[in-house]
Amino acid sequence: MMYTDRKNIHRFYMLTLSCFTFFFTCHSACSQSLVADRAKAVSASKPNIVIIMADDLDSRQLSCYGGENLKTTHIDRLAEEGLQFNNLIASEAMCVPTRASLFTGLYPARHGAYQNHKPVVDNIKSVAHYLTDLGYRVGLSGKDHMTKPKSSFPFTIISGFEPNCVAETDDYFLDSIAKFMQEESPYCLFLMSINPHAPWTVGDPDEFDPQQLKLPAHWVDTEPTRRQFAKYLAEVRRLDNQVGDVLALLDSQGRLDNTLVIFLGEQGPQFPGGKWTLYDNGQRSSMLIRWPKVVQAPSITEAIVQYEDITPLLIDIAGGKPLRALDGKSFRAVLKNPKGKHRDFAYGIHNNIPEGPAFPIRSVRDQRYKLIWNLNPESIYHIKYMTNTSNKGQVFTSWHRRAATDKQARFLTGRIVGHPEFEFYDLQQDPDELHNLAGDPAYNKIMERMRKKLRQWMKAQHDTGLLMDVPF
Repeated sequence: MMYTDRKNIHRFYMLTLSCFTFFFTCHSACSQSLVADRAKAVSASKPNIVIIMADDLDSRQLSCYGGENLKTTHIDRLAEEGLQFNNLIASEAMCVPTRASLFTGLYPARHGAYQNHKPVVDNIKSVAHYLTDLGYRVGLSGKDHMTKPKSSFPFTIISGFEPNCVAETDDYFLDSIAKFMQEESPYCLFLMSINPHAPWTVGDPDEFDPQQLKLPAHWVDTEPTRRQFAKYLAEVRRLDNQVGDVLALLDSQGRLDNTLVIFLGEQGPQFPGGKWTLYDNGQRSSMLIRWPKVVQAPSITEAIVQYEDITPLLIDIAGGKPLRALDGKSFRAVLKNPKGKHRDFAYGIHNNIPEGPAFPIRSVRDQRYKLIWNLNPESIYHIKYMTNTSNKGQVFTSWHRRAATDKQARFLTGRIVGHPEFEFYDLQQDPDELHNLAGDPAYNKIMERMRKKLRQWMKAQHDTGLLMDVPF
């Protein structure tokens, strides 16, 4: 009896142990399953992001923005299937400052690269830090002006797009980019095209008849201008094809509808009155955002956004908290409500250094008006490319020749090289900024309000104006 009891007790013990083992095994398996499910949920809440950026793009040439010289099929697709921004404003119309603002979320006076090719301040953080901390892989392929020092811009550099913006060729491949996309998610990938940056040597300019091109209203109509514009548009075509190739790659991987795609135009073109100025042809950019199931398509917004706002948006989308230290603010609310507002004012800063002698400018704009403050109006505006024998030099030199005998050409050329202290434009009535209203008493109150806003912004940025605009 005692033996039998012991035997039964042993059996009961082994049965109980088996039950506990089975319970803990199931519990562990369920826990692992829950963890996996949560990981999938986290991945789903953090979309893959592809940002395609142009180089020196006149956004008004894109057909989705009203351009009439070519049909930008693939870029237009992003507009048709996403949200088009009509008021993305570069705070400085030069490559390095714009890209530094994009990556850091700071205005140029604060990130330090407020002159072209000037380095950022020491120990600055960028989107590569912020998104990596939120679980993203952050890569960059193509133009790499703003990837140094590595400590400030720790991107994973991927071969594929041409990194040298003044290269005379633009051969590119997508193999490395495809591999990066297929690795662990989530990722944020910057694809930085060099088109349509000068020297305008790629693409097929024979596609365009120079005599049939529609020129911007603030240009002087000369034969060299039309000839060089055809070359420029050939590179816009090249850019559009690159966008199409990237979209096709995402589609072939079955990832297109699960990826947030952003197209950016950078600043304006290297033609007089564009890049290196604070006119709209320099500052006003393009942005298209395709994000199925989140962004209603097609939609258009007039909300004012600056490049400094894009890193905060990416942080927001990645699940991070707003960073008060940044100048930019997330505009995610605009993605949900395109009719909503984001900024009341957008600001601008410029100096020609090192592209020419110092010519400091500041600007402020709202939905309708822009105030430009030329801090040293006694000086003559000059960019070294205006008078050399390059493509750009040929254009402005031909303007000068026409100005000797043509009154309108003399006005259009003169507005580039000589500036009063203040310029004030009604952007709705005068989008080409040809009629300076600064001397009209009817606008005195509006101008004074905007001057006050501009000075407040400069003070907050520790922008000392003439004192900071010296060669570095």
